[in-house]
Amino acid sequence: MNPPALPTSPRLFIGLMSGTSLDGVDAVVVSQQGELVRQQGQYFVPYPADLKQSLLDLHTPAQHELHQAAVIANRLADLYAQAVNGILSASNLTAGEITAIGCHGQTVRHCPDLTAGQAYTLQLGNHARLAELTGITVVGDFRSRDIAAGGQGAPLVPAFHQAVFAAPDKHRVIVNIGGIANLSDLQVNGKVTGFDSGPGNLLMDAWTLQHTGNSYDASGAWAVRGELNPSLLQSLLSDPYFAQSIPKSTGRDLFNQKWLEQHLAMHSDTPQNIARTLLELTAVTIAQALQQYCPGAEEVYVCGGGAHNLALIDRLQALCGLSIQRTDVLGVDADWVEAVAFAWLAQRCIDHLPGNLPAVTGAAGPRILGAIYPG
Repeated sequence: MNPPALPTSPRLFIGLMSGTSLDGVDAVVVSQQGELVRQQGQYFVPYPADLKQSLLDLHTPAQHELHQAAVIANRLADLYAQAVNGILSASNLTAGEITAIGCHGQTVRHCPDLTAGQAYTLQLGNHARLAELTGITVVGDFRSRDIAAGGQGAPLVPAFHQAVFAAPDKHRVIVNIGGIANLSDLQVNGKVTGFDSGPGNLLMDAWTLQHTGNSYDASGAWAVRGELNPSLLQSLLSDPYFAQSIPKSTGRDLFNQKWLEQHLAMHSDTPQNIARTLLELTAVTIAQALQQYCPGAEEVYVCGGGAHNLALIDRLQALCGLSIQRTDVLGVDADWVEAVAFAWLAQRCIDHLPGNLPAVTGAAGPRILGAIYPG
């Protein structure tokens, strides 16, 4: 069966992203025509504190977790609808002008490395409810098809990075620093690799909240005044994930408070020194990934919440020896890249086009990603 002919005029999509940082919902309106992608508006809805805690709780098996997951999925759908209505209002648009919503959902399990036939990934969000609440077609569940084809189901954004950020004469690397950090290596010959390097912000944010009451360390100002603990850093770096070859992906299933506490039991220090060491962990693992898997990179661009952590970016520049710029200079605001990516993935699904890169995820071949819930 041949795919339908693609529209020749621009269409509007909404992208919704709620990542491992658990800070809230990023919403964007994106105009797309072929490979031309233009962000037209953005909106943010923060997670209430009790919802964030409920999502954190779901990462640990407990009684009645299936019931809790279903209830939270409904609540997320309501919050996603709030984000959609907010961005429609802010952009002076109506639901009828939107072709589809690309909704990533909230990851609560990511287990791609289980034995054959048992691997899975789980993103909460009642997409049928979201379609009912908004009257707009929703595309969700982007990762499962790639896993069904033998892939990791992540990262998915390198395909978008290639479409929007690649240059024919420059070897570029895009570093997304969300809760987890991931890299997209965009070579001049068209070859693309991508993978999760390890923790991005999630350990730093959790530690900052625990010891300062702030949800994140603005610009890394608290951590940078601490002293690096070399023995703790080496203990953290000894985790087998960092030596694992690509393709690979990870999440809170591995890197979480319990993981950190196991290392701190042998290498205790002051809270500020630990914060400094966690910042170094993120910088070192990204820099090592750049050196190992992106040799010859000429330009590095950063996006995600970590782009605001000036101390982290300074350390990363020093470690990799390259100047690092935000993706803003390439035309997409660093804060909204992932939300734009899922608007792009929704368009790919609607147009019956593959959205994964098998060389990145390890899937058996290109696959159309996502399930469609008509509005």
